[in-house]
Amino acid sequence: MTARASRRTTTFLLACLLALGACTGEGGDPPENATDSGAPLLIASGRDVTGKGGIREKLIKEWNARPGNTHQARLVELPGSADQQRSQLLGALQSGSARYDVVNLDVTWVPEFAEAKLVQELDAGLVDGDVIDSVARTARWDDRTYSVPFNTDVGLLYYRRDHLEQAGVQNKNTRLDENTTWNQVRDLIRTVEQADLPGVEAGWTTQLAPYEGLTVNGIEAFASVLEGGLTDERGRYTATAGGLEDGLEELRARTESSYLLPDATGSDEAASLTAFIDGRTTFLRHWPYAYRTLHQSLTPDRLGVAPLPGKAVLGGQNLAVTTSATGKRAEAARDLIRFLTDPQSERCLLDAGFAATRESAYTEDKVSCRLPAASAPSPSAESADRMPRADGRPLYARTTLLTALKGEAVARPRTPHYGAFTQTFTTHLSRLFGDSPPTDKELAQDLDEALRDALPEPSS
Repeated sequence: MTARASRRTTTFLLACLLALGACTGEGGDPPENATDSGAPLLIASGRDVTGKGGIREKLIKEWNARPGNTHQARLVELPGSADQQRSQLLGALQSGSARYDVVNLDVTWVPEFAEAKLVQELDAGLVDGDVIDSVARTARWDDRTYSVPFNTDVGLLYYRRDHLEQAGVQNKNTRLDENTTWNQVRDLIRTVEQADLPGVEAGWTTQLAPYEGLTVNGIEAFASVLEGGLTDERGRYTATAGGLEDGLEELRARTESSYLLPDATGSDEAASLTAFIDGRTTFLRHWPYAYRTLHQSLTPDRLGVAPLPGKAVLGGQNLAVTTSATGKRAEAARDLIRFLTDPQSERCLLDAGFAATRESAYTEDKVSCRLPAASAPSPSAESADRMPRADGRPLYARTTLLTALKGEAVARPRTPHYGAFTQTFTTHLSRLFGDSPPTDKELAQDLDEALRDALPEPSS
């Protein structure tokens, strides 16, 4: 065994041990094994960004209320960060300590869970032509369908229209769009800086703390200049040190200290959102769910949103049936997934603030949410939800969100070794923001060697 293979094996074993030590659900106890054919279907998922008792829970309650339903369903929300949730699911499914029937997987986990035979192959027809093309590709691995897109995500550019208006570069009716470039954003930032607006500390902020946020920002920069990306369709590393150097140059250009909020290098989604709401920056890179959150604090004449210039990373979660679900339970689990991802359910998710996976949810008037509470909020809900709408949909859904999903959206590397990739990527990229950052050439050479170690090399 080579030293490289030995290190990879050691990393894998350590990951397994960590996963097995973190396999309990909220409260420290895993759910009971659901071996009885009539026991509720257990759905393991991360936090619902629409809040406690949010739209996912409402859809499951609607499923449970269906006449003649032989299998009820119960949502189990996993605590912790995305990495911790992944470890919990891996540990639970590998050890059998919690017999989940359906798992809601981050799109980057699908190859890993499929390769480990923890989720079942599904009928390809569950992902039909209505699912947005870029989103549909996340459901498959090795030319087989292992999951169904539930909700998607894509990087967006939010901006303070009040700042631009005060700086004299826009009026309240002017909007950025999919044709906006990073150079134009930089020009706008310089103009705002020259206006010296009170409280504005920098041009923009994003998520550059050493976690998945840094991976996402790095991929967006690299994909904008690197032909072919970092890996092939099988997850094998295909880049070169020279290509990585170009990507690092682009990332440096986007994170120049002259217009980046210093806090950004330690910020996650919550911290960057707060800085933007407080008016400390004019621009913010964030996800679609921020549209609803931001409108709780900012009126539409103060807030704008556009597709992210260049490439934008695709995110989201997909539903999969575990291999521990068999017979009638597996059949019921597939029916549940079909229900949760049909056009009406996707419209409910869109209306609630998620990014829907089906184009019809954005464009077809006949596709409406089957839940009265979601399509026609009560007066108290309306007062709490200030998100601007058109025909019930978020106002930006068709013109901005759908455009971003169908435009420059790119996937992160599709590989069963994604955990090793993202850890390696963030560890090296974080050196850019240290006290003694390396040159692009030095960092590119180090990163190239590390990624070749973390990811399988293409066969000759």
